[in-house]
Amino acid sequence: MSPSERKQIIEMVRRGVVPAIGCTEPICVALAVSRAAEALGTLPAHIEARLSANILKNAMGVGIPGTDMVGLPIAIALGAIAGRADYGLEVLRDCTAEDVENGKRYIEENRIDIALKEDAPEKLYVDIKCHADNGATAQVIIAREHTHYIYIARNGEILLDAPLASGNHAGEETDTTPTLTLRKVYDFATISPIDEISFIDEARRLNETAAARSLKGNYGHCLGKALSRPLGRGIMGESIFSHILSSTSCACDARMAGAMIPVMSNSGSGNQGICATNPVVVFARENHNTPEEMTRALMLSHLTAIYIKQNLGSLSALCGCVVAATGSSCGITYLMGGTYEQISAAVKNMIANLTGMICDGAKPSCALKLTTGVSTAVLSAMLAMQGNCVTPVEGIIDEDVDQSIRNLVSIGAEAMNETDRRVLEIMTHKGC
Repeated sequence: MSPSERKQIIEMVRRGVVPAIGCTEPICVALAVSRAAEALGTLPAHIEARLSANILKNAMGVGIPGTDMVGLPIAIALGAIAGRADYGLEVLRDCTAEDVENGKRYIEENRIDIALKEDAPEKLYVDIKCHADNGATAQVIIAREHTHYIYIARNGEILLDAPLASGNHAGEETDTTPTLTLRKVYDFATISPIDEISFIDEARRLNETAAARSLKGNYGHCLGKALSRPLGRGIMGESIFSHILSSTSCACDARMAGAMIPVMSNSGSGNQGICATNPVVVFARENHNTPEEMTRALMLSHLTAIYIKQNLGSLSALCGCVVAATGSSCGITYLMGGTYEQISAAVKNMIANLTGMICDGAKPSCALKLTTGVSTAVLSAMLAMQGNCVTPVEGIIDEDVDQSIRNLVSIGAEAMNETDRRVLEIMTHKGC
């Protein structure tokens, strides 16, 4: 691998693995609102939000950091009142209790209008229009990726107009984005100079801290606490496996409940960042791997997830834990002493097991799905190390691991679109 290609991959990882506070879908909307309010130059008197179905689905039932509230209205209100667009996915980092009270009043005054963006061109699409009392307006559109602005205007003056090329998913190949394969991901993670990739250790620091802080409160369904309590230990045992499940679900519990705790995200998802990080960190520490081995395993895990998401897209009907847990299975297999061939086998085992797990929005019960994903990651790694791999005559698995990944992507990005529509229909018509 040439130094220039290695540099391109490093830049890709730095773009895809970033800190985030709160679920990234409502935070993405808050970010667009914050940018539009900044362009307007005053607190908007009225805000119109036109959002794609996947944004609505992932923002309906999730906690907003520091508010003890769920859903889009408070995220939008706080984006306008206290958001800082230059913070990116930490846009609400500076919000105070007073800001939350002001946000509640803003909602009560019916200043926010939220609706589905009919025929949205992307699964991730956020169109925000802010109106001032004096008639001034500002509009911001984010699409494909959670921090990717494609349009900004103030009073009809276009400040940014960067339309997306049709037919491509976010993150696909450009002049500066290398085309990945699993072999290339493996070579990069295992051969690159350690000082060039050690920045990935920040994911360990943030996501371990999130798991530890979760134990100090009662967040979501408290799955992480349940696994770490005497009853949980009595059932699951005191093992590397149970510790992996507890650490991962703890961090997810806090994040989905809206705790003001930053996590390191992957491909625009904090849960994917947790799922790609915590299982690898716990296994490396308890397996007595070296710090360098942990760093390389973390890079292998995160870059595998990025590779799959390159073609799947930022949002899909497929639960993101399938992607991120596949990454962590690669990292764990490497820490077990696995070769590239065994890591490929772990990927195939994952795809054979978890393909089809639906995304039914961001919510506290996502911790259950992450726990399912990382438990499968460990099992897949164990099977791979024993020489057991799902064969090409079984289901959607191909002899070629990259084709197996493409098969997964084709189901998640295309074949499950009707599932996605039905899930949203069910979610929006409950009790009707």
